[in-house]
Amino acid sequence: MTPYANRRSRKYLHQLEVIRLFEAARTTGRHGLRDSTLVWLTYRHGLRASEARALTWGQVDFEHLRLHVQRKKKGSPSTHLLGAFEVGALMRLRPEGATPSTPVFISDRGTALCHSTIYKLIDRAGQAAGLDVRVNTHMLRHSCGFHLTNVLDRQYRKIQKFLGHRDLKHTARYTELDDSKFNDIWDGEIDDPTVKP
Repeated sequence: MTPYANRRSRKYLHQLEVIRLFEAARTTGRHGLRDSTLVWLTYRHGLRASEARALTWGQVDFEHLRLHVQRKKKGSPSTHLLGAFEVGALMRLRPEGATPSTPVFISDRGTALCHSTIYKLIDRAGQAAGLDVRVNTHMLRHSCGFHLTNVLDRQYRKIQKFLGHRDLKHTARYTELDDSKFNDIWDGEIDDPTVKP
C-alpha cells in the first residue's frame, strides 16, 4: 500500500469515493451521524468549510424540503432541494430545543465546529476510507462541481447558480477536472493498428 504522505494529489473525488468517505465518517469517531451528514451535505450542496460551519437550523426548511445556502466569499445565496436521506439524517441530528440560530454541526460544547475540526474529521475519514488521495474539505466542493459538470452536460449557468459563483470563469474550471471530456475524440476511428480497415 502506498504511504499516505506519498499519495497522488487530485482536486476532486469521484462519487463512489465520496460514498466511501461518507461511510468512513459514519463509522469513525464518536460523532458518526454528525460527521457523515457534514460530509454528505458539503458534497451535495458544494459547501465551503466556512459555509458548513455557519449552517444553522434556520436554513433547513423541513416543511418544503429545502436548504437555504448562504455563500461566503461574496457568493450568491441559493435554495437547494433536500433529498429524503438528507432530511432523515438532519432530523436525527437536530437536538431538542434547537433554535433557528443554533448551528447544525456542533461540538461537544454546543458551539459551531471550528474550521480545524472540520478539516481534521474529513482528513481522518479519508484515511479510514483508504482513498488514494489526501482529502480536504474543499475537495468535496470541487467534487460537487465535477459531478454537476458531467450530469448537467456543461450547463455552466445552472452550475454557477448552484455553487454561488459570482463569475462564470470559476464554474468553467470544472471542465478541466472533467475526465470524460475527451472520450468521444476517437469515436468511429481505428483504435487497433493491427486491424486493417
